[in-house]
Amino acid sequence: MHNKTVLLTGANSGMGLATTVAVAKLGANVIMLCRSKQRGEQALAEARRQSGSDHIELMLCDLASLASIRAFAATFLAKHDVLDVLVNNAGVVTVKRKTTADGFESMMGVNHLGHFLLTQLLLDAIIRAPQGRIVNVSSGAHKIGRIDWANPHLQRGFRVWNGYAQSKLANILFTRELAKRLAGTSATANSLHPGAVATNIGVDRDTGFGKAVHAMMRPFFLTAAQGADTAVFLATSPDVQTVSGEYFYRRAIAPVSARAKDDALARQLWDWSEEQVGLTSGKH
Repeated sequence: MHNKTVLLTGANSGMGLATTVAVAKLGANVIMLCRSKQRGEQALAEARRQSGSDHIELMLCDLASLASIRAFAATFLAKHDVLDVLVNNAGVVTVKRKTTADGFESMMGVNHLGHFLLTQLLLDAIIRAPQGRIVNVSSGAHKIGRIDWANPHLQRGFRVWNGYAQSKLANILFTRELAKRLAGTSATANSLHPGAVATNIGVDRDTGFGKAVHAMMRPFFLTAAQGADTAVFLATSPDVQTVSGEYFYRRAIAPVSARAKDDALARQLWDWSEEQVGLTSGKH
């Protein structure tokens, strides 16, 4: 991984931080993409300390704002011609319905649409890499997910698990369609289930909701480093350099739900996503 450039979203805690440390230890130049400057700077210091690498930098972007994503991409591309690996790791879970700056439901907006736009804006730089990789962190929760076309932003009947599962199904469908579009290039796109990881994802920062459940469940969870293992594998291993469009768990290709294999649904989601984020490719 020496001198390869790796960009990670949601790098300031949990699996994002663990992935940063592991990839930095392998000699990559890592860019931690975080929303909060203060939390990002704390995480940057921690990542440098744990990895012993000073080839880690912090850049700021709020995935809940299309304007912020566009501004970040412009800043990044002004400095970097090539991006070797993009790890779309950031994920939110909201117990109450929240919206992004653009009016998207937060889980669909951050977990899928924000990453969809970020990936599209950086895609040429990834294709220019000797072997570019896009790694999308999904979840086994996708199995209960469906895309609610009549109500994709959950204006009616918000339920946290429906929203989260929908966003995680979207991650896999996006990966499948993206892999098809990358055919004929040396770039790949894969998704993964990290396992049940004890990170702050289920704890609502404002209310602390979920802390008690967390404390009780902690012994059964993987550590962040164990959860990061498959993402690190997909980002760095020579074993997967020609594998694309797959979903992994514990470093192996894993089964997905019938919906996650539906190519027509993947294309429909792609077209809808382009429209939502204001991109039109005209390529169908």
